[in-house]
Amino acid sequence: MFTGDLYAADRPGLLSPEAVRAKSLVYVPDDANARVDVIDPRTYKVIRHEPVGRLPQHVTPSWDLRTLWVLNDMGNSLTPIAPRTGRFGAPVPVADPYNLYFTVDGRSAVVVAERLSRLDFRDPHTMQLQQSLHVPCSGIDHADFSIDGTHALFSCEFSGQLVWVDMVHRHVDRVIDLPRQTPQRPKPQDVKISPDGRTFYVADQNSNGVYLLDSRTLRIRRFLTTGLGAHGLYVSRDSKDLYVTNRLGGSVAVVSFATGRPRAFWPIPGGSPDMGGVSADGKVLWLSGRYTGEVYALDTRNGHLLARIKVGGEPHGLCVWPQPGRFSLGHTGILR
Repeated sequence: MFTGDLYAADRPGLLSPEAVRAKSLVYVPDDANARVDVIDPRTYKVIRHEPVGRLPQHVTPSWDLRTLWVLNDMGNSLTPIAPRTGRFGAPVPVADPYNLYFTVDGRSAVVVAERLSRLDFRDPHTMQLQQSLHVPCSGIDHADFSIDGTHALFSCEFSGQLVWVDMVHRHVDRVIDLPRQTPQRPKPQDVKISPDGRTFYVADQNSNGVYLLDSRTLRIRRFLTTGLGAHGLYVSRDSKDLYVTNRLGGSVAVVSFATGRPRAFWPIPGGSPDMGGVSADGKVLWLSGRYTGEVYALDTRNGHLLARIKVGGEPHGLCVWPQPGRFSLGHTGILR
């Protein structure tokens, strides 16, 4: 039985040789204006705007940490960024890249084609298609991996379901229907596994909280209310807490992994915290303000709002880079 910490390689200072060479920047995709706003985290200032394809959803570090990919969903392309320089390259044609993950061995990129209801396994460097897997749900979008990386749990926001995917043999093993917590159908969003590997946390925007599932049986243990429009999930650098962004409630719930309960709530007045990441030193939680055209920088000691930075109209899957870890499993920075 696994008795370690899945995020042990994500401690402050544990930057890989490749990450050490990267420029310290925050990349903010703007859905509305087909661009990425680049922020200097030292000054909290936007230093430039980079045009990309239509509807950029997330900025994702590659498995080998040598490339950041901008996922141009409606533009049907990926725009590469060189982390060492922050320079943007020529777009690579890819169908419907809503989200992006990587198999644990680094041999395949996994493009989450949401509107096409499929997972496209691709060469992680050239993005040439290897295999497509149809998924029997609607709105597949976010995921996290099992302890050994052989399986991944994906959320399907439009059908209120989860799918358990065998990432080795590339087939769907199980579909899980989430129970209603409100009159609305569940709308699952981000997924994160606990440091001990025993629990999957699944944010549900319509239910205003997080489902806790046994990672072995996939049975729902319980539901935890965290705030209106629970959306993004991020692990603290010491593996003690889970940050839950409440997109419609203007707050962040800090959930203790030890107790499985919120220990603090950090308000962002008038805010709409969405996706983001934790700084390399663990001191700042960076989040996009999806409906306010802002980026928030919060002090992870107490939730104090360090900065509200005006950016494009609809910022989404923000990536703060570099981050510690040996390799990336995708999204805005799932590193192990």
